Amino acid sequence: MKCLHDENYVNSLSWALMPDHLHWLFQLSDSYSNKFEATLPSVMKRLKSISAKDINQYLNRDGSVWQKAYYDCGLRNNENLKRTARYIVANP
Repeated sequence: MKCLHDENYVNSLSWALMPDHLHWLFQLSDSYSNKFEATLPSVMKRLKSISAKDINQYLNRDGSVWQKAYYDCGLRNNENLKRTARYIVANP
């Protein structure tokens, strides 16, 4: 998640890592490298790939870490953005 933010593919607004899932509010970036297009499916694929590799290496194991699917919700205005960010931060 941090690398996607640091590499300017997304602008992370809030997040909470739970024992069995992740809540992550971000905005897709308009500027990205030619190697990686910042679309929702590509960001999620990269997040899952990088984190699964790191988690499996840390736990000295192989295999799936994440479910294949994910749930997304588009936000249209600042009020929904603030409400959602507060929910994510207060969720744990």
